[in-house]
Amino acid sequence: MRASCNAGRPEQVANGAGPTLEPVVLLTGAAGGIGRAVVERLRQLHARIYATDLVLASLPCTDPQMIAAHLDVTDEAAVRTVIAECLTRFGRLDKVVHLAGRTGHGSIDQLSTAEWRELLDVNLTSAFVLARECHAALRASQGSLVLTASTNGLNGGNALSGAAYAVAKAGIINLTRYLAKEWATERIRVNCIAPGPIDTPMLGRLGSDVRERLEAAIPLGRLGNAADVANAIAYLIANESSFVTGTVMNLSGGLVLD
Repeated sequence: MRASCNAGRPEQVANGAGPTLEPVVLLTGAAGGIGRAVVERLRQLHARIYATDLVLASLPCTDPQMIAAHLDVTDEAAVRTVIAECLTRFGRLDKVVHLAGRTGHGSIDQLSTAEWRELLDVNLTSAFVLARECHAALRASQGSLVLTASTNGLNGGNALSGAAYAVAKAGIINLTRYLAKEWATERIRVNCIAPGPIDTPMLGRLGSDVRERLEAAIPLGRLGNAADVANAIAYLIANESSFVTGTVMNLSGGLVLD
């Protein structure tokens, strides 16, 4: 693991000392379209951010309240190292937001066993590992965890994102519900978001005709945007949602009704 940005003045962040009392948020998938919007929203909320991704070039490196670090979420040892580094640098961990993942495509006949396993690892197993490894820190802070599902996990998905993606995201939904029950007595809240079509570079893999059909099918008349998702996450980790746990937040503009 390699930190790539200055974490600010040592007296502000070392062991959580100094005048800065804002919550500490660990974020995966921070350099994606949604991730960057979440980073910006967290900066507006004056959170201290430990942002991770495979590629970090698009993340700001001038914020003294932010650290950016490389992370492959399928690497268990790396996940443990990042959490330990976050605790060392900031002294605590209050919120964890897991955005990292990737889609598949095609029918099940086109899906190899190796790709099936890879997609489940990056989308579902990574969430299990992250939750397990951050449990003690969240118990100490009575914090919250937000995972990322998808409307594909609610309605079975389709060949646009593939079978493994749909199954992994359905697993995220039940992992959220399981953890919400198991951790409730420790005052840890666990929720997940289930975005529909969101206008980010990931959607660019689809042709313009598919994109137009998706947009036309959304009752609210538009694609979602990254800010919509960032605002939902901001709510789920905020004190205003202190009575919300085990929730799947459907962000699809009415495309999927659950």
